[in-house]
Amino acid sequence: MHHHGYLWTGPKERFDQEALRRPPHPEPPPAGSKPELIQRYREVAAEFPTADLPPLETAYWLIKPHSLVRGTWVEPKEAVAWLGERLAEYAPRFISEAERDPTYLTRLVTSGTGRLSDGGDVSHGFYLERPTYLSLAVVTCSPNHSMAGLRCPVT
Repeated sequence: MHHHGYLWTGPKERFDQEALRRPPHPEPPPAGSKPELIQRYREVAAEFPTADLPPLETAYWLIKPHSLVRGTWVEPKEAVAWLGERLAEYAPRFISEAERDPTYLTRLVTSGTGRLSDGGDVSHGFYLERPTYLSLAVVTCSPNHSMAGLRCPVT
């Protein structure tokens, strides 16, 4: 078991493009569907695996391109150390004063160690200066407990 780190920052408007943040339905629209629906399905099916947007379900980071992996660690403590460093780096830009609180940030890191040790994932999002959003994730790999069928992007 190991863990991959992911970081995304970008305009809130882009983050809000939820169709590109969820995988397409396993079956395409039936024959005779509106052309717009078929075209939209094709776009999402082609773009979801390669889009740099954070997926709605954290485990789906694993199907994204290897180039989006910001780090790989065997030990959960190493992975959450990276998470803690990123939180410290971006915290001064958090819109919410409560989310900038060092005690709060320490709790996020501490709880992340437990989740990763148990084979889970860690995912956090923060609004930065408007209108920017930060997404941080550490995803357990080989296997991922929530979606064991997903392949490791680094193999």
